[in-house]
Amino acid sequence: MAIIEVNAVHKAYAGRTVVDGVTFAVDEGEIFGILGPNGAGKTTTVECVEGLRIPDAGTVRVAGLDPVADHDRVTRLLGAQLQESELQAKLTVREALELYSAFHPDPADWRSLAERLGLHTSLTTRFAKLSGGQKQRLSIALALIGNPRAVVLDELTTGLDPRARRDTWQLIEEVRDSGVTVLLVTHFMEEAQRLCDRIAVIDKGRVVALDTPSGLIRKAGSSTVISFTPSQPLAPDDLAALPAAASVEQKGGRIVIDGTDETVNAVISLLARHRITAHQLRVSEATLDDAFLDLTETRTEAADTEQAA
Repeated sequence: MAIIEVNAVHKAYAGRTVVDGVTFAVDEGEIFGILGPNGAGKTTTVECVEGLRIPDAGTVRVAGLDPVADHDRVTRLLGAQLQESELQAKLTVREALELYSAFHPDPADWRSLAERLGLHTSLTTRFAKLSGGQKQRLSIALALIGNPRAVVLDELTTGLDPRARRDTWQLIEEVRDSGVTVLLVTHFMEEAQRLCDRIAVIDKGRVVALDTPSGLIRKAGSSTVISFTPSQPLAPDDLAALPAAASVEQKGGRIVIDGTDETVNAVISLLARHRITAHQLRVSEATLDDAFLDLTETRTEAADTEQAA
Protein backbone atom coordinates (compact mmCIF):
# COMPACT_ATOMS: atom_id res chain seq x y z
CA MET A 1 0.00 0.00 0.00
CA ALA A 2 1.29 3.46 -0.90
CA ILE A 3 1.82 5.87 1.98
CA ILE A 4 2.97 8.75 -0.25
CA GLU A 5 1.32 9.48 -3.61
CA VAL A 6 2.46 12.20 -5.99
CA ASN A 7 0.34 12.63 -9.11
CA ALA A 8 1.15 14.95 -12.04
CA VAL A 9 2.67 17.65 -9.83
CA HIS A 10 3.77 20.90 -11.47
CA LYS A 11 5.61 23.80 -9.84
CA ALA A 12 7.08 26.93 -11.41
CA TYR A 13 8.88 29.99 -10.07
CA ALA A 14 8.75 33.30 -11.96
CA GLY A 15 7.64 31.50 -15.09
CA ARG A 16 10.39 28.86 -14.90
CA THR A 17 9.11 25.29 -14.57
CA VAL A 18 10.95 23.41 -11.82
CA VAL A 19 8.68 20.36 -11.44
CA ASP A 20 6.96 19.20 -14.60
CA GLY A 21 4.31 16.51 -14.12
CA VAL A 22 6.10 14.37 -11.54
CA THR A 23 4.26 11.17 -10.60
CA PHE A 24 5.31 8.37 -8.24
CA ALA A 25 4.07 6.40 -5.21
CA VAL A 26 6.03 5.24 -2.16
CA ASP A 27 4.99 1.94 -0.60
CA GLU A 28 5.03 1.45 3.14
CA GLY A 29 8.20 -0.17 4.43
CA GLU A 30 10.50 0.69 1.53
CA ILE A 31 13.38 3.06 0.97
CA PHE A 32 12.28 5.03 -2.07
CA GLY A 33 14.92 7.17 -3.72
CA ILE A 34 14.60 10.37 -5.70
CA LEU A 35 17.78 10.65 -7.72
CA GLY A 36 18.97 13.44 -9.94
CA PRO A 37 21.54 16.17 -10.50
CA ASN A 38 21.52 19.45 -8.62
CA GLY A 39 18.69 21.64 -9.83
CA ALA A 40 16.63 18.73 -11.17
CA GLY A 41 13.58 19.57 -9.02
CA LYS A 42 14.09 16.94 -6.32
CA THR A 43 13.88 19.22 -3.30
CA THR A 44 10.89 21.16 -4.63
CA THR A 45 9.08 17.86 -5.16
CA VAL A 46 9.61 16.66 -1.60
CA GLU A 47 8.77 20.11 -0.20
CA CYS A 48 5.36 19.64 -1.85
CA VAL A 49 5.14 16.25 -0.09
CA GLU A 50 6.00 17.91 3.23
CA GLY A 51 3.42 20.67 2.71
CA LEU A 52 6.09 23.36 2.62
CA ARG A 53 5.15 24.31 -0.94
CA ILE A 54 1.81 24.26 -2.75
CA PRO A 55 1.84 22.61 -6.20
CA ASP A 56 0.59 24.72 -9.10
CA ALA A 57 -1.14 21.60 -10.42
CA GLY A 58 -1.47 17.95 -9.50
CA THR A 59 -2.06 16.28 -6.15
CA VAL A 60 -0.01 14.99 -3.24
CA ARG A 61 -1.27 12.64 -0.55
CA VAL A 62 0.40 11.29 2.59
CA ALA A 63 -1.60 8.38 4.02
CA GLY A 64 -4.55 9.80 2.07
CA LEU A 65 -4.15 13.30 3.52
CA ASP A 66 -3.42 16.58 1.75
CA PRO A 67 -0.10 17.93 3.16
CA VAL A 68 -1.40 21.50 2.92
CA ALA A 69 -5.08 21.22 3.90
CA ASP A 70 -4.33 18.57 6.56
CA HIS A 71 -0.91 19.90 7.52
CA ASP A 72 -1.17 19.30 11.29
CA ARG A 73 -2.21 15.67 10.81
CA VAL A 74 0.45 15.07 8.17
CA THR A 75 3.24 16.42 10.41
CA ARG A 76 2.35 13.70 12.92
CA LEU A 77 2.75 11.03 10.23
CA LEU A 78 5.70 12.42 8.31
CA GLY A 79 9.11 13.30 9.72
CA ALA A 80 11.44 15.51 7.71
CA GLN A 81 15.12 16.35 7.51
CA LEU A 82 15.49 19.41 5.31
CA GLN A 83 18.29 19.91 2.82
CA GLU A 84 19.49 22.99 4.68
CA SER A 85 18.78 23.38 8.39
CA GLU A 86 20.66 24.76 11.35
CA LEU A 87 20.02 24.88 15.07
CA GLN A 88 21.01 27.63 17.45
CA ALA A 89 24.76 27.31 17.93
CA LYS A 90 24.69 27.05 21.72
CA LEU A 91 21.82 24.56 21.87
CA THR A 92 22.99 21.20 23.21
CA VAL A 93 21.95 17.86 21.77
CA ARG A 94 19.86 17.16 24.90
CA GLU A 95 18.10 20.52 24.64
CA ALA A 96 17.33 20.01 20.94
CA LEU A 97 15.84 16.56 21.57
CA GLU A 98 13.78 17.79 24.53
CA LEU A 99 12.55 20.82 22.56
CA TYR A 100 11.46 18.81 19.52
CA SER A 101 9.82 16.21 21.77
CA ALA A 102 7.61 18.96 23.16
CA PHE A 103 6.23 19.63 19.67
CA HIS A 104 4.55 16.20 19.43
CA PRO A 105 1.59 14.71 21.34
CA ASP A 106 3.13 11.23 21.44
CA PRO A 107 6.88 11.60 20.98
CA ALA A 108 9.44 8.84 20.93
CA ASP A 109 11.63 8.40 23.99
CA TRP A 110 14.43 10.79 23.03
CA ARG A 111 16.89 9.01 25.35
CA SER A 112 16.40 5.71 23.52
CA LEU A 113 16.60 7.53 20.21
CA ALA A 114 19.87 9.17 21.21
CA GLU A 115 21.27 5.77 22.23
CA ARG A 116 20.15 4.15 19.00
CA LEU A 117 21.71 6.90 16.85
CA GLY A 118 24.95 7.10 18.80
CA LEU A 119 24.25 10.53 20.31
CA HIS A 120 24.15 9.45 23.96
CA THR A 121 27.77 10.48 24.50
CA SER A 122 27.18 13.93 22.98
CA LEU A 123 24.11 15.07 24.90
CA THR A 124 25.89 18.02 26.50
CA THR A 125 27.71 19.05 23.31
CA ARG A 126 26.57 22.29 21.73
CA PHE A 127 25.35 22.19 18.12
CA ALA A 128 28.24 24.35 16.88
CA LYS A 129 30.74 21.83 18.26
CA LEU A 130 29.25 18.76 16.59
CA SER A 131 31.01 17.09 13.67
CA GLY A 132 29.26 16.82 10.32
CA GLY A 133 28.34 13.20 11.00
CA GLN A 134 26.97 14.04 14.46
CA LYS A 135 24.84 16.83 13.01
CA GLN A 136 23.37 14.41 10.49
CA ARG A 137 22.64 11.89 13.25
CA LEU A 138 20.89 14.65 15.18
CA SER A 139 18.90 15.57 12.03
CA ILE A 140 17.69 11.97 11.77
CA ALA A 141 16.80 11.91 15.47
CA LEU A 142 14.76 15.11 15.18
CA ALA A 143 12.99 13.73 12.09
CA LEU A 144 12.06 10.57 14.04
CA ILE A 145 11.19 12.19 17.36
CA GLY A 146 7.46 12.30 16.55
CA ASN A 147 7.19 8.54 15.87
CA PRO A 148 6.37 9.08 12.16
CA ARG A 149 5.21 6.40 9.75
CA ALA A 150 7.43 7.87 7.05
CA VAL A 151 10.43 10.18 6.96
CA VAL A 152 11.88 12.41 4.24
CA LEU A 153 15.68 12.65 4.19
CA ASP A 154 16.88 15.32 1.75
CA GLU A 155 20.55 15.22 0.68
CA LEU A 156 21.40 13.74 4.06
CA THR A 157 25.03 12.85 3.36
CA THR A 158 26.16 15.90 1.37
CA GLY A 159 29.45 17.21 2.77
CA LEU A 160 30.23 14.10 4.81
CA ASP A 161 33.52 12.23 4.52
CA PRO A 162 33.34 8.63 3.18
CA ARG A 163 33.34 7.04 6.65
CA ALA A 164 30.59 9.30 8.00
CA ARG A 165 28.57 8.76 4.81
CA ARG A 166 28.70 4.97 5.15
CA ASP A 167 27.82 5.18 8.86
CA THR A 168 24.80 7.29 7.89
CA TRP A 169 23.79 4.71 5.28
CA GLN A 170 23.70 2.08 8.00
CA LEU A 171 21.51 4.36 10.12
CA ILE A 172 19.06 4.79 7.25
CA GLU A 173 18.80 1.01 6.85
CA GLU A 174 18.18 0.68 10.58
CA VAL A 175 15.43 3.31 10.37
CA ARG A 176 13.70 1.31 7.63
CA ASP A 177 14.17 -1.93 9.57
CA SER A 178 12.38 -0.31 12.52
CA GLY A 179 9.25 0.01 10.37
CA VAL A 180 9.58 3.60 9.09
CA THR A 181 9.20 4.24 5.37
CA VAL A 182 12.05 6.35 3.98
CA LEU A 183 11.84 8.83 1.10
CA LEU A 184 15.49 9.53 0.33
CA VAL A 185 16.58 12.42 -1.89
CA THR A 186 20.12 12.21 -3.20
CA HIS A 187 22.42 12.96 -6.11
CA PHE A 188 24.91 10.27 -5.04
CA MET A 189 24.54 7.27 -7.35
CA GLU A 190 26.35 4.85 -5.03
CA GLU A 191 24.09 5.90 -2.17
CA ALA A 192 20.93 5.27 -4.17
CA GLN A 193 22.17 1.93 -5.49
CA ARG A 194 23.17 0.75 -2.01
CA LEU A 195 20.05 1.84 -0.11
CA CYS A 196 16.98 2.12 -2.29
CA ASP A 197 14.37 -0.52 -3.08
CA ARG A 198 13.07 1.65 -5.93
CA ILE A 199 14.24 4.89 -7.49
CA ALA A 200 12.61 7.71 -9.43
CA VAL A 201 15.21 9.41 -11.62
CA ILE A 202 14.33 13.10 -12.04
CA ASP A 203 15.98 15.25 -14.66
CA LYS A 204 14.93 18.79 -15.61
CA GLY A 205 11.80 18.49 -13.48
CA ARG A 206 10.53 15.23 -14.98
CA VAL A 207 10.63 11.57 -13.95
CA VAL A 208 12.70 9.99 -16.71
CA ALA A 209 12.71 6.49 -15.19
CA LEU A 210 11.29 4.62 -12.20
CA ASP A 211 12.41 1.12 -11.22
CA THR A 212 14.62 -0.87 -8.90
CA PRO A 213 18.34 -0.03 -9.13
CA SER A 214 19.02 -3.24 -11.08
CA GLY A 215 16.02 -2.58 -13.31
CA LEU A 216 17.25 0.90 -14.17
CA ILE A 217 20.65 -0.49 -15.09
CA ARG A 218 19.08 -3.11 -17.36
CA LYS A 219 16.65 -0.68 -19.02
CA ALA A 220 19.30 1.92 -19.70
CA GLY A 221 21.30 -0.59 -21.73
CA SER A 222 24.35 -0.15 -19.53
CA SER A 223 26.97 -2.81 -20.06
CA THR A 224 29.76 -4.88 -18.62
CA VAL A 225 33.32 -3.98 -19.59
CA ILE A 226 35.87 -6.81 -19.92
CA SER A 227 39.54 -5.88 -20.29
CA PHE A 228 42.66 -8.06 -20.36
CA THR A 229 46.04 -8.57 -21.99
CA PRO A 230 46.17 -11.98 -23.75
CA SER A 231 49.30 -14.10 -23.51
CA GLN A 232 49.16 -14.40 -27.32
CA PRO A 233 47.10 -12.60 -29.98
CA LEU A 234 43.46 -13.49 -30.54
CA ALA A 235 42.05 -13.75 -34.06
CA PRO A 236 40.01 -10.67 -35.06
CA ASP A 237 37.23 -12.94 -36.40
CA ASP A 238 36.92 -14.65 -32.98
CA LEU A 239 36.62 -11.29 -31.25
CA ALA A 240 34.09 -10.03 -33.81
CA ALA A 241 31.95 -13.15 -33.23
CA LEU A 242 31.60 -12.60 -29.46
CA PRO A 243 27.86 -12.47 -28.59
CA ALA A 244 26.29 -9.21 -27.32
CA ALA A 245 29.57 -7.33 -27.73
CA ALA A 246 28.81 -3.67 -28.47
CA SER A 247 32.45 -2.86 -29.16
CA VAL A 248 35.89 -4.48 -29.16
CA GLU A 249 39.02 -2.34 -28.96
CA GLN A 250 42.70 -3.19 -28.80
CA LYS A 251 44.92 -0.68 -27.05
CA GLY A 252 48.63 -1.45 -26.98
CA GLY A 253 48.06 -5.20 -26.78
CA ARG A 254 45.24 -4.85 -24.23
CA ILE A 255 41.72 -5.85 -25.31
CA VAL A 256 38.70 -3.90 -24.04
CA ILE A 257 35.25 -5.36 -24.75
CA ASP A 258 31.95 -3.60 -24.03
CA GLY A 259 29.33 -6.32 -23.64
CA THR A 260 27.10 -8.23 -21.22
CA ASP A 261 27.31 -11.22 -18.88
CA GLU A 262 26.86 -13.40 -21.98
CA THR A 263 29.94 -11.78 -23.49
CA VAL A 264 31.97 -12.49 -20.34
CA ASN A 265 31.13 -16.20 -20.55
CA ALA A 266 32.00 -16.27 -24.24
CA VAL A 267 35.38 -14.59 -23.62
CA ILE A 268 36.24 -17.14 -20.92
CA SER A 269 35.32 -20.00 -23.28
CA LEU A 270 37.33 -18.47 -26.11
CA LEU A 271 40.43 -18.13 -23.95
CA ALA A 272 40.09 -21.70 -22.69
CA ARG A 273 39.72 -23.14 -26.21
CA HIS A 274 42.93 -21.48 -27.38
CA ARG A 275 44.73 -22.01 -24.06
CA ILE A 276 45.40 -18.30 -23.76
CA THR A 277 46.03 -16.68 -20.39
CA ALA A 278 44.30 -13.37 -19.66
CA HIS A 279 46.73 -11.15 -17.76
CA GLN A 280 45.30 -8.38 -15.54
CA LEU A 281 41.74 -9.48 -16.28
CA ARG A 282 39.17 -6.90 -15.17
CA VAL A 283 35.40 -7.22 -15.34
CA SER A 284 33.58 -3.99 -14.47
CA GLU A 285 29.85 -4.29 -13.91
CA ALA A 286 27.55 -1.48 -14.93
CA THR A 287 26.50 0.81 -12.10
CA LEU A 288 23.63 3.15 -11.44
CA ASP A 289 25.97 5.97 -12.38
CA ASP A 290 26.28 4.46 -15.87
CA ALA A 291 22.50 4.02 -16.09
CA PHE A 292 21.86 7.60 -14.97
CA LEU A 293 24.20 8.99 -17.62
CA ASP A 294 22.54 6.84 -20.30
CA LEU A 295 19.05 7.90 -19.24
CA THR A 296 19.74 11.62 -19.03
CA GLU A 297 21.93 11.75 -22.15
CA THR A 298 19.23 9.93 -24.15
CA ARG A 299 16.66 12.46 -23.01
CA THR A 300 18.94 15.40 -23.81
CA GLU A 301 19.64 14.03 -27.29
CA ALA A 302 15.91 13.54 -27.89
CA ALA A 303 15.18 17.11 -26.80
CA ASP A 304 17.92 18.47 -29.07
CA THR A 305 16.53 16.47 -32.02
CA GLU A 306 13.01 17.78 -31.35
CA GLN A 307 14.22 21.37 -31.22
CA ALA A 308 16.20 20.93 -34.45
CA ALA A 309 13.11 19.55 -36.17
